[in-house]
Amino acid sequence: MTRRWKRKGHCRKKSHERTEITMQVGLVGLGKMGFNMRERLRAHGHEVVGYDPRPEVTDVASLTELAQRLESPRVVWVMVPAGKITQDTVSELSTVLESGDLVIDGGNSRYTDDRVHGEMLASRNIGYLDCGVSGGVWGLENGYGLMVGGAEADVARALPIFDALRPEGERADGFVHAGPIGAGHYAKMIHNGIEYGLMQAYAEGYELLEAEELVTDVHGVLRAWTKGTVVRSWLLELLVKALGDDPDFAEISGYTEDSGEGRWTVQEAINHAVPAPVISAALFARFASRQDDSPAMKAVSALRNQFGGHAVKKAVGEPETGSGT
Repeated sequence: MTRRWKRKGHCRKKSHERTEITMQVGLVGLGKMGFNMRERLRAHGHEVVGYDPRPEVTDVASLTELAQRLESPRVVWVMVPAGKITQDTVSELSTVLESGDLVIDGGNSRYTDDRVHGEMLASRNIGYLDCGVSGGVWGLENGYGLMVGGAEADVARALPIFDALRPEGERADGFVHAGPIGAGHYAKMIHNGIEYGLMQAYAEGYELLEAEELVTDVHGVLRAWTKGTVVRSWLLELLVKALGDDPDFAEISGYTEDSGEGRWTVQEAINHAVPAPVISAALFARFASRQDDSPAMKAVSALRNQFGGHAVKKAVGEPETGSGT
């Protein structure tokens, strides 16, 4: 069988323009991002066959049926949670796909997993690309930042898909072939580590503004920073939007999870002896957010009382002790 390549005219060559070849692609995982990616690809003329365990969103009932619906040589994009689910998905795809096919992992897999996946698929002559994807739920409208690792020929083959997913404008402003297998997810890992630090800095600035009674319009101050200032960014715009939707964040708790990339970034900083105090502190701040009553701070309070007689705030219902100085 041959791939159905559809041309809407001549394929453009300039990097700031999109390739106009449309392709057939399988998409595994139709969650918040995967579902929107399917819609964006279809809007750019690509034929997408999606698979998800949820019958209300899937196009096919299984990965086997997905492979049967795609014409050879196939391209299958995997967009499922990192870890065992991705590992199991790639393993099953290695059995239902054929020589000459291509798998792209667009999830947040750890870069060390990519070598394993690449070697598994290479043993069956199936290509593999790892693609870090940034853009979240806004990617459908704005496009996704893409960081790709793998062989040049495989990247070139999938370029019409990448061009459909990336933002408008210069290709280099939203897409990079970062290096061999593993480079895409490594770049995305560092991207997310930086994101941790940026979010923490904005959050601390917000709390300082809230703490000062002289500032009567905190939301307005943050909004005024979104144009022209050196701290303007999309993250700042999202913070302003969040405050507009929920003033004082009255409807949410401060409990903050981490999806793994921050931890991996800090581990890489240790491995390479690269100082990363901001990213590390941001990660530890997330850990602190999950503690209603920190055991470490209890120990600090007890020590202050022991050596200096400083007041200790007792648990609910117990009187305070110490000198209060």
